[in-house]
Amino acid sequence: MTAPITSPLPQTPAVAVYVGRFQPFHSGHLALLRQALSLAPVCVVVIGSAHQARTPKNPFTWQERAEMIRLALSDAERGRVRFLPVRDHYNEAKWVQAVREGVAAIEAAEAAPAGAARGVALVGHFKDATSEYLRSFPGWAMVSVNRVAAADGTHLRDALFAGGGANAEATLSALVDQAPASTLDFLRAWMRLPFFGEMAAEWRELQNYREQWACAPYPPVFVTVDAVVCCSGHVLLIRRGKAPGKGLYAVPGGFIEMRETAYQSALRELREETHLNLLDLTMRQCLRSVAVFDHPDRSLRGRTITHAHHFDLGERELPEVQADDDAQSVEWMPLERLLAMEAQFHDDHFHMLDHFLELTRTPPA
Repeated sequence: MTAPITSPLPQTPAVAVYVGRFQPFHSGHLALLRQALSLAPVCVVVIGSAHQARTPKNPFTWQERAEMIRLALSDAERGRVRFLPVRDHYNEAKWVQAVREGVAAIEAAEAAPAGAARGVALVGHFKDATSEYLRSFPGWAMVSVNRVAAADGTHLRDALFAGGGANAEATLSALVDQAPASTLDFLRAWMRLPFFGEMAAEWRELQNYREQWACAPYPPVFVTVDAVVCCSGHVLLIRRGKAPGKGLYAVPGGFIEMRETAYQSALRELREETHLNLLDLTMRQCLRSVAVFDHPDRSLRGRTITHAHHFDLGERELPEVQADDDAQSVEWMPLERLLAMEAQFHDDHFHMLDHFLELTRTPPA
């Protein structure tokens, strides 16, 4: 049932917009998508958390999620849907701008008949604080709808990974009232892919990690430090040696120590993981800026706030480095390669690099 429209709705908006992560696409998503399709001739499905590495929280690529959505629709519905993959950014202003620009480009490309109404209707369901983004699009008509199906992405992912694929049919049979049959067929094939077992193992490790803190009097908040070190057109990256994110690229970093400042912990972690042993005075002189990354969803471990330190060593011979501690490997990575590596980074480390190095900035026309 549709709740009152919270802003004026054009008689027939040119475009309806539906935003979701669709990890995976379930019956609640399908119901909301059909609400959006009932409002406008074209529906833009904004697929969030795009271009990320596979993790237990984001196991499906945006292309896989688009395919799940296509499979659940009729041919007629499929022809009216356009997909817009968007990075999380972990910065609401940047994210909103990316969505607005993407929707505007799609709307402009649609061949609307002369005299047709213009405008955008945003369809969504207010469930908790994660839905507040729906209020961030002034000028769009907001259509708030009630929850129409008892399905939840977190529950579905937990059910998939809990069995580790040992009895996929039993797992999928338990989900028949929560996801379209086409989604279950997709998952049946997807669970046979080679990476599924590794993700299920990481899911179990994360569950164990959270259980260790379950008896804490308050939900834990972790404080970490990171070091973005640039030199001669390169940045220093490690490959993680442990879960979460084993094998993924990251900047050197770790947990803050009780008797250290954030800066001291950043240097210690940098040296422990990479053996980059430059003079303290050199590192102090090369420190360019410090930024706090505190988005509630930035880390798979839970609420984790990091202080990232950006060092620029200038134009010099690349210092020798060697992997140690939690690092599987370490290397100086050319900056021009980073954008193509976006889906290989742990947590929000690509966005951390983007903050300091402007990797996704659109060049001036």
